[in-house]
Amino acid sequence: MMYDNRGSGFFTSMPPVIKNLLIINSLMLLITYLTGEFMYEKFSLFYFESPLFKPYQLITHMFMHGGFIHLFFNMYSLVIFGVALEHVWGSKKFFLYYMVTGLGAAALHSLVMYIDASSLLSAAQAGNIEAAQSLQTLMSTPTVGASGAVYGVLLAYGMLFPNNVLQLIFPPVALKAKWFVLIFGAIELTLGISNTGGNVAHFAHLGGMIFGYFLIIYWKKNNRMYF
Repeated sequence: MMYDNRGSGFFTSMPPVIKNLLIINSLMLLITYLTGEFMYEKFSLFYFESPLFKPYQLITHMFMHGGFIHLFFNMYSLVIFGVALEHVWGSKKFFLYYMVTGLGAAALHSLVMYIDASSLLSAAQAGNIEAAQSLQTLMSTPTVGASGAVYGVLLAYGMLFPNNVLQLIFPPVALKAKWFVLIFGAIELTLGISNTGGNVAHFAHLGGMIFGYFLIIYWKKNNRMYF
């Protein structure tokens, strides 16, 4: 889907939710640079049994990022896939979808952390010092980023525009959106299960996609997809 932006600036022509998400996320990163660890300690998402956890973090962590590169790729993806969705759905429905998938990502990520923490706690109680140290690390590790919601947006794009062709840079191939979504979903599942890929919250990405899928199915079933 193409939009004619001639005669207006690229940023000013964006739909309002996308525009405001770009502004808020950028401001949050700027404040983080200025205040240091304060923002991460207060507004990142921590494991729900950690003394650092606060309920509002379920929302605020979605607007935090670990650095400029992290922010850039999330916001770039949001623009690429989200603009078409906001034009089709309208701003209210798009914002609802974005928040539901972001919260869904946090929910699945927290569930996986609970499973890991339970396993580590059992090992620590049995005298495993390494497990006790890993549990302490888990309790104090912050989670930040809009990636869960962005993956939800990617999933929605693939479901609404399955045959739109996306030109990839690396590798330089063209793929229909539906295959792009399936490949990314498979990669996240593989990395999540194998526990590889560094400090990336792969199950949060999957959570955004899963909650997005079921929300779209619900809207379709109840004829509420476009209003």
